[in-house]
Amino acid sequence: MAGAPIHFAAAADLMAAIEAWRDWLAGERRASSHTVDGYGRDLSAFLAFLLDHFGRPPDLALLGEVGASDIRAFLARRGGEGLARSSLARAMSTLRGFYRFLDRRGLVNNPAISAVRGPRPAKTVPKALAADAALDTLEAAGEAQEQPWLAARDVALFTLLYGCGLRLGEALAMNWADLPRGDTMVITGKGRKQRLVPVLPAVKAALAAYGALCPFGRGAERPMFVGARGKRLNPGVVQRQMRRLRPALGLPDTATPHALRHSFATHLLAGGGDLRTIQELLGHASLSTTQRYTDVDAAAIRRVYDQAHPRARR
Repeated sequence: MAGAPIHFAAAADLMAAIEAWRDWLAGERRASSHTVDGYGRDLSAFLAFLLDHFGRPPDLALLGEVGASDIRAFLARRGGEGLARSSLARAMSTLRGFYRFLDRRGLVNNPAISAVRGPRPAKTVPKALAADAALDTLEAAGEAQEQPWLAARDVALFTLLYGCGLRLGEALAMNWADLPRGDTMVITGKGRKQRLVPVLPAVKAALAAYGALCPFGRGAERPMFVGARGKRLNPGVVQRQMRRLRPALGLPDTATPHALRHSFATHLLAGGGDLRTIQELLGHASLSTTQRYTDVDAAAIRRVYDQAHPRARR
């Protein structure tokens, strides 16, 4: 079973159902351990609420008795605890998924879960860097490192994120066997879905420079990006490096490693790329996710208009 165990007071029949659900998520849905853990925390909070709300450890029968008002009370309590709207929406999605699983297994059928509409997350626009700022970031990526191989590593990693639009986790999961040999490479993304992305000469050159300096083994199954002790690089180290670069380059707090992926998509769109192609390159399951980048481009157009058009200055 993937994911760390979760702890709460619940009857044996419910605990068995939860174990089966987590196994199903990891096996059939191929959810990552991180995702399974997140769902587990949401469900744990709900069951803890039921224990307090009804005064007894929840079981399958109680889940069938829960009404829409009870679910709304759970969301209200979590909101009062400071949970963001996006987190409340995810919690509601977790509950719907768990109830659907119970229904398919013939364990619980409760229409109340469909009667409650979760809070709609606030629409966010990806925070992309300007093209020159993105290029400056790549050039300066290694300046905070004293050892040449670590500097080359950071340059290669940041160039990969911006040049190929990878998620940070996707890049850090790569092994030396994944080193691109031609003009494309296969990336395994969320849900273990694979996609083909083009590889620019600048990306290949940065990876080759890093590979030539890396003091640790380059076996096929060895991690490509490693820390000072040769273990797979921790995302927190990369995020810390980006924070060090921000004041030197005058970048905003939104300049994160993930902002390089946003910049990849935004700059492709501004250069005439079509949404469907960008969707494939990013590995988005839904086109609506990719369409957020049209808001970014529209915002840039408005800024140019406000700064340059004579009528805009009146």
